Amino acid sequence: MTTHSTDVDGRRVVIVGGGTGGTVVANKLADALRGELEAGAVEVELVTDTPDHVYKPIFLYVAFDRKSVADSRRPHREILDRRVDCRLDHVTAIDTDEKRLTLEDGDSLGYDYLVIATGATLDPEAVDGLAEGGHHFYTADAAETLRDELATFTSGHLVLSTVGITHMCPAAPIEFALIVDDWLRERGRRDDIDFTYTYPVDGAHTIESIDDWVTPLLAARDIALETDFEVDSVDPDREHITATDGRTLEYDLLVTIPPHVGGPIVERAELGEEWIEVDNHTLEATRAEDVSALGDVTDVPTSKAGSAAHYQAGVVADRIASAVRGQTPTTTYDGRTLCFVEAGLDEATFVSFDYDLDPVVRPPSQFVHWAKLAYNESYWLTARGLL
Repeated sequence: MTTHSTDVDGRRVVIVGGGTGGTVVANKLADALRGELEAGAVEVELVTDTPDHVYKPIFLYVAFDRKSVADSRRPHREILDRRVDCRLDHVTAIDTDEKRLTLEDGDSLGYDYLVIATGATLDPEAVDGLAEGGHHFYTADAAETLRDELATFTSGHLVLSTVGITHMCPAAPIEFALIVDDWLRERGRRDDIDFTYTYPVDGAHTIESIDDWVTPLLAARDIALETDFEVDSVDPDREHITATDGRTLEYDLLVTIPPHVGGPIVERAELGEEWIEVDNHTLEATRAEDVSALGDVTDVPTSKAGSAAHYQAGVVADRIASAVRGQTPTTTYDGRTLCFVEAGLDEATFVSFDYDLDPVVRPPSQFVHWAKLAYNESYWLTARGLL
């Protein structure tokens, strides 16, 4: 990792967060401002508190022992353009008036332009008993634990419960449901396992076209559907999950989509309530000057998906490059999102949409499944800004 003095003569762009959004912004800025960077007139620095860049969608496959945690990560220095400085530290405070970050190591870092791309934070503690009683696949450790639980789960009641509507990868509960159904059938266990899917609104998904597609599919696969099931609490000792309306389900294995929040950085920066509030098209913070945010940490009304962060990153990079050069930024984000959706072990579909285009579910196929697997392998080129 590169460290240096906290002030430079030229303009400094600081990016907080080393996931898809932050990394792609850094790499695209390095390309757009290569002349200024080589001349020392601009500095681009990425601050992250993790040593590796992590591609989280791999964790779903880890749960079924089809990928390893090692497949999900690369050192930041392998992904970042050589002209981007990378600092391993944690941001403890953001002063948007003074344009300065306070770091955990006691140092501070000034900026001219700030980009926040820290993603969403899991908050299972928001529901009583959820952290102790439920499994999930949103972190490396949790995915490996779930993998081990599934390996020995041969009979009983499997409950998949979406606890929070706003979560990373909106298709994740559907993907898990359809994959685990195939996975159990392939192993001859499905007849001995009851399977219930719960969702907190009146349907199997918030997107109408996905709901229309998956609801009959769940029925055809003998997966019970409980809608309007807003989880109130989990009793890990009695193995019960209870909804706010009093409905209770017993389980032998509980897999959840836990609640997500913007994390402490939102409050520290005073840039929003639960999520950083941004203009939906420019991605500029509405509560501070020269601050942009993208990806899962924002209140942008589209899916919290990696593809959305990727498209947003290009917009943010273009706008900052224009501002650095004294030009009026004109690039805008139209809500573009594309999500692959696994429909089992060997089929997938995809949906694409934007602010004006409603999502359409294509018929699942093996070809799209292999396309998703191919994208998982080529993701590292995407993170480098090459795709």
